[in-house]
Amino acid sequence: MSTSPLSLVEVTLREIELPLRERFVISSGWMENRRILLLELRDESGVTAWSECVCGDRPNYSPETVDTAWLALGRWLLPRLLGREIEGPESVGSLLDDGVQGHPMAKAAIEMGMWGLAAETMGVSLSRLVGGTRSRVPTGISLGLQASPAELVAKALQAVEDGYRKVKLKISREKDIEYVAAVREALGPDRHLAVDANAAYTLEDADHLARLDEFGLIMIEQPLAAGDLVRHARLQERLATPICLDESIVDPATCEDMLALGSGRIVNIKPGRVGGFRNARRIHDISEGAGVPVWCGGMLESGIGRAYNVALASMPNFELPGDLSPSARYWARDIVTPEWTMSGDGFVTVPRERPGLGVVVDTERVEALTRRVETFAAPAARTPA
Repeated sequence: MSTSPLSLVEVTLREIELPLRERFVISSGWMENRRILLLELRDESGVTAWSECVCGDRPNYSPETVDTAWLALGRWLLPRLLGREIEGPESVGSLLDDGVQGHPMAKAAIEMGMWGLAAETMGVSLSRLVGGTRSRVPTGISLGLQASPAELVAKALQAVEDGYRKVKLKISREKDIEYVAAVREALGPDRHLAVDANAAYTLEDADHLARLDEFGLIMIEQPLAAGDLVRHARLQERLATPICLDESIVDPATCEDMLALGSGRIVNIKPGRVGGFRNARRIHDISEGAGVPVWCGGMLESGIGRAYNVALASMPNFELPGDLSPSARYWARDIVTPEWTMSGDGFVTVPRERPGLGVVVDTERVEALTRRVETFAAPAARTPA
């Protein structure tokens, strides 16, 4: 779908703190309260849209944090867009990349916000604007590390009862084989089950990881270090279970490298991780051309970030259930209305008939949760991009 020119005149950054229902633990750390960086964008006609930066408060998953993203946005990225006439959201990525290395999550926050702004301006749904075709997307759940196999089994059984179409277990060196075996026995052989290591292992653990083959997993996600495509390829040769790459896929080029080296057979696309929708759509297309399925991962987003993920996951090659849990999975109360929900058979409805994000931001709740705020405005003169 073609888009109209955009003129961004103001962006407000807000940091909020949203408490999780329960502590979420992965191999590299844990979280109880989610610091979230939100952006409110406004164009010259007064239309507004919201977006979310998926950085955490510590550099355990990614080098970026809420604080580094705030700095990058205010000092280098927003000045490139404010007051300029921009052809459309497709061109934003190139403007942000020119002369600024790294900071993909900060770039994604503003780039995806421009897609949201374009959808609001045009009066079309974000799903339709990015090329989505589905009205419902299958949903999986990601279960953090638990104190015992029994506790993990209880959560997995509850997830199945709730309707989730895929159960993904976080694993670490101390909590893997015994825990996965217990869940597989409890769920039976046919339930979609996956594990996610968040780069907790090395190639020396290959024989140990090969023991996971006996559990009929649909994937082992990111077992080795983020940038290590060569060793992932060697590990994949040892495993019957497909490796899915997450942290390793940071742009279309690394996706192409994965395919060339045979480093994995599935791709997790998190638009925030790869710099925004432009790169996410390219990775989707590259993978589709190679016959490799993709799915949409989550970063403990609020309902704003969830809107962008749901829109992306409505594209054709998102064949596997994404980490698109409903609002109530993580938050006692979200910051959007309606809150995101899931059907009894494990699908999230894509708001394809509503313009923009398809949800309304609860500005009073955002204001109450705000810890800091800063507004950046366009200069008086505007120049074409």
